[in-house]
Amino acid sequence: MQTVNVQLPDRSYPIHIGAGLLGQSELIRPVVGNSRLLIVTNETIAPLYLPMIEALFIGCAMETLVLPDGEQYKTLETTSRIYDRLLRGRFDRSAMLVALGGGVIGDITGFAAATYQRGIRFIQIPTTLLAQVDSSVGGKTGVNHPLGKNMIGAFHQPQCVIADTDVLGTLPGRELRAGLAEVIKYGLLGDAPFFEWIASHRQGLLDMDASLLADAIRISCEHKARIVALDEKEGGIRALLNLGHTFGHAIETATGYSSWLHGEAVAVGMVQAADLSMRLGWLDPQDAVRIRQVIDLFGMPTTPPADMDVERYLQIMAADKKVMHGKLRLILLEAVGKAVIAGDVDTAMIRQTLEAGENLCHV
Repeated sequence: MQTVNVQLPDRSYPIHIGAGLLGQSELIRPVVGNSRLLIVTNETIAPLYLPMIEALFIGCAMETLVLPDGEQYKTLETTSRIYDRLLRGRFDRSAMLVALGGGVIGDITGFAAATYQRGIRFIQIPTTLLAQVDSSVGGKTGVNHPLGKNMIGAFHQPQCVIADTDVLGTLPGRELRAGLAEVIKYGLLGDAPFFEWIASHRQGLLDMDASLLADAIRISCEHKARIVALDEKEGGIRALLNLGHTFGHAIETATGYSSWLHGEAVAVGMVQAADLSMRLGWLDPQDAVRIRQVIDLFGMPTTPPADMDVERYLQIMAADKKVMHGKLRLILLEAVGKAVIAGDVDTAMIRQTLEAGENLCHV
């Protein structure tokens, strides 16, 4: 087991990474104490791992709630089902939620914890690679709206994160690749050697080599933990973690959160960010080509939906939560491993990237 600590001004919490952690009650029972628990999971994960999690809490006052699976259910309506169970069960402020699932379950359970009786504690047990390397860490919680992704939410840190690499064995290949998109992001935004390590271990990562995946998760979490410790509520540097996300969120919003996985949209968004950086003269064209090639070699999409209307794209991006004082902030690249926050990019240049289609990052 490897442990990464997220050090915050008022407290810290551990991210435990390794195989077989779901069977180690000593990692989680001290955090729970005598709290009354509500375990929140989904229809896909419940048959696989819910009995194992319930076994961790034998002797605790415990209930479970199984929600439907899918990004389209990351809504206030679904979150209300958590509130309904808490209220009908008369859970008080000493209660604790346990999020067992991928990014959707983690985000909506965390948001419910942040807002129920103005805040109760929760634990993250992520079951997808994307959730283990990104969404379960750092305290961003929230739900989607038809007009924008993650536009309703709160910062609310978990008590701990348990990232058991064994659960990745049941992950479909498409979900694995979507998670690797977020791993690649950490290399691009601040660690060029890590980006090259990812590229050189492509086959092992795709074959789900346990040791390689554990290293990828640990390094990704170390990067995120360091940035979150410096800027918990995204007043500055934490925005760098959004590399590829403004473009990617527009794809997810336009497609109704149903046909594209988050990591797939982010993969395209990173290619678009590289393309725009190249057009602005900030990124060497060969670096832009390399970024697209690596993402393509991992079997991730590198072009947006063919029917994605540029005007619709711009409209959604203009409503992005990273807009400040009416100006869109984008995360762009000056080099592989060096991301920057750009607050005043010419819309005409953004339009060129959006119109590029299959010609993104082509020299």
